[in-house]
Amino acid sequence: MDQEKVIVIDFGGQYNQLVARRVRECNVYCEIYSYRTALKEIVAMKPKGIILTGGPNSCYEEGAPAYQKELFELGIPVLGLCYGAQIMMHILGGKVENAPVREYGKTKVLIDKTSLLFSGVPETTVCWMSHFDYISKAAPGFLVTAHTTDCPVAAAEDTKRNLYALQFHPEVLHTQEGTKMLNNFVRGICGCSGGWRMDRFVEDSIQEIRKKVGKGNVLCALSGGVDSSVAAVMMSKAIGSQLTCVFVDHGLLRKNEGDEVEEVFGSQGNYELNFIRVNAQERFYVKLAGVKEPERKRKIIGEEFIRVFEEEAKKIGSVDFLVQGTIYPDVVESGLGGESAVIKSHHNVGGLPECVDFKEIIEPLRSLFKDEVRTAGLELGIPEHLVFRQPFPGPGLGVRIVGDVTADKVRIVQDADAIFREELANAGLAQMIGQYFAALTDMRSVGVMGDERTYDYAVALRAVNTVDFMTAEAAEIPFEVLQRVMGRIINEVGGVNRVFYDLTSKPPATIEFE
Repeated sequence: MDQEKVIVIDFGGQYNQLVARRVRECNVYCEIYSYRTALKEIVAMKPKGIILTGGPNSCYEEGAPAYQKELFELGIPVLGLCYGAQIMMHILGGKVENAPVREYGKTKVLIDKTSLLFSGVPETTVCWMSHFDYISKAAPGFLVTAHTTDCPVAAAEDTKRNLYALQFHPEVLHTQEGTKMLNNFVRGICGCSGGWRMDRFVEDSIQEIRKKVGKGNVLCALSGGVDSSVAAVMMSKAIGSQLTCVFVDHGLLRKNEGDEVEEVFGSQGNYELNFIRVNAQERFYVKLAGVKEPERKRKIIGEEFIRVFEEEAKKIGSVDFLVQGTIYPDVVESGLGGESAVIKSHHNVGGLPECVDFKEIIEPLRSLFKDEVRTAGLELGIPEHLVFRQPFPGPGLGVRIVGDVTADKVRIVQDADAIFREELANAGLAQMIGQYFAALTDMRSVGVMGDERTYDYAVALRAVNTVDFMTAEAAEIPFEVLQRVMGRIINEVGGVNRVFYDLTSKPPATIEFE
């Protein structure tokens, strides 16, 4: 799609995806690339603006991530954030050094000068700081536009060269006027019109799919989750009966979920497509027997998915394309987008094994964040109860069972999870919490039930509030609700004698258990 774009150059900062997400909230399309990306590639994308992220390094140390000086000579507006601001100053002749006082958290920032970047921002505002180093002297040509008690250059700009630097993080919600600052940059300074709209994305995507597929046959990897469901409906709208959806019930789904997926997409559903359900539970259990390491489990499940698809493709004849519900965080977290560390592998990212017979992969949601996928689903007319269902990882309960996977463990976590979800719904909390589920720990301990000694598993409940799934905080569920969930799990789910509630935020933890 030919559209105006802002590029985020990632120096390893933990908020790289958050920066892109905030730019998109300004209705401007944004993508993330590593600082290792060649300048000519960046220029070829014809960005309207460039944003440099934070990072964990000191820019003046040997071997620290950097970029070519020519980036700042293109005339394209550049906004440096935290480390991005420091590397800009360091390269252009300013001075960056270890700060005598480290700033972390909410900090009062004083706006010194009139600036397009701070249009509509009060002279005193609260911003989110996170830095050991600071800019002690701005580079030649830069005007200091903001400071704090301990940071002499909280913001600086060189309007002649279209260069802007912020020591703080406007992308974090704790920065009170952060969205306004980013909007001022991408709309006011970069001149973006703000035409990134989901209705246009859906319409353009459907047209592109029709053009790409032609008369070819398409096989869709349907898991029943939000991402694959939206991808399947988009493909159905584009090519109808040329689409075959293969739903693999790997035995790692939530309770009754296999039947629910078949009810929606099968012959009784409302979508024009061919639906095949493959019941492969035992096949996956055999492959996973004795495997405890999370990445191995993910890869085994992903590879077995591919094998099943290969077999189904041979049964239905010629298949030209494979559809997957890959979304943008999958791409970035798998190390294919930005520079930040690979957090986990994804079975639907990075292509297929060489032996696969499909011509090409189609990933219609590859450029979208989760909330954008939901918006696309509504644009496609998918019922709200499907669009807003709880997120579910591709490897399913395989990554919500700590340690090895067995049919009995799957039964435990399915039943516990169903109780947790039911009780949150009964308490009116289901739509108020970002994500929630039950996981099975690998811990067994002694308990007493009915005057008898038990030696059973502990279930962990996880519930978080999050805006974008990049960061998350544990949800504050009323104690009486947790007590009710605990009581039901202990009494109704065999093999469990303890229930924990996970209070850990993201970071340092991930939302999922593995």
